[in-house]
Parts: sequence; C-alpha cells; structure tokens
Amino acid sequence: MARNVERRAALADAGLRVLAATGARGLTHRAVDAEAGVPVGTASNYFRSRDALLGALGERIMERFAPDEHRLAELAAREPSLELVTDYVRYIVERTTAQPELTRALIELRLEAVRRPGLARVLGETLRRGYRDDVAFHVAAGLPGGAFEVALLRYAVDGLLLDLLGTSIDAGFDPDEVVSALVSRLLAPAR
Repeated sequence: MARNVERRAALADAGLRVLAATGARGLTHRAVDAEAGVPVGTASNYFRSRDALLGALGERIMERFAPDEHRLAELAAREPSLELVTDYVRYIVERTTAQPELTRALIELRLEAVRRPGLARVLGETLRRGYRDDVAFHVAAGLPGGAFEVALLRYAVDGLLLDLLGTSIDAGFDPDEVVSALVSRLLAPAR
C-alpha cells in the first residue's frame, strides 16, 4: 500500500467530492484519479479495492468532522446542563451542515454499506467507535443521560441532517429550535 499520507488524504477528499456529487455508482478509482488530477491508477495504488476506497472515505469524513479543540474547551468549561448538551448538539449540526458534501457522502456510504458487507464491516466499526467516543465524552463531562440518550440524540440529529441536506419535508421549523426541542425532550427524563 502506498504510504504518502498527504496524497492519501487528497485522494480521499477527491473521492468524497465524487461520492457527494454522483453517488456510490459514480465512485470509481478512475473518477477519483480524474477529480484529484493525478495519473490513472493512483487511487487504486492507495485503495486496492472498492471496499477499501469506500472505507477510507468513511474514515476521512470522521477526520474532517473532528471538532475544533478550542471550541470544545470553551464548552467543557461550562457546568453540565441540558443547555450545554444543546450547545454541543448545535455545534455538531453546525459542523455537519457547514460541510454538506461530507454529510451527503456519509449518507451515501451508509446506504451503500447495506449492499456491501465489506464496507458495512469497515464503516460500521468507524461509526460504532464514534458512538462509543461520544458516550465516553458525554459521561466524562457529567452531562445528563447516558448511552441510550446519546443514541437517541444521534438518531434524531441524523434525521434532521437528512432533512436539511436532502429532500426536505419543509415543515418550516428553525433547525436551532429543533435542536433545543430534541435535547430537552429526549434528555428531560434523564435529569
């Protein structure tokens, strides 16, 4: 496997642009090469199979969605409360809607994983690790709720993001108000 970390990241970013624009069917090693402006065969040198390419895209999405440490530190300095959880969730929605192509690519990957067991294994590991990290953070920060409530919030936010970045139901509600309601209603019993 090729070892140039920067080129691997650039190829993954090109793959994410292709995936977001054309869906999983349009994602090929050649399309990634063309999008990245590299010689034909470069992407297949870094990602030997389609599942390896798709799995690397999932990992790259999570890298690019990583929160800003300064912003997290500001939030972590506050007292644990429903309002703090609301602000954390708002920050998640802010990060994921600021990079809509990444969120759309992640949705595409999750759907493609239904049809590709190899991708389901790799992507599933990445998603489960993210969930475990979220639960550990939530508990360590002393926030209301636990693993179940974090799962509920993730399920709800995924639906909100799908509506914001896909074909919407156009219910007319402000996303910020939706986040506030989700947190207060899902975590109120956990106080």
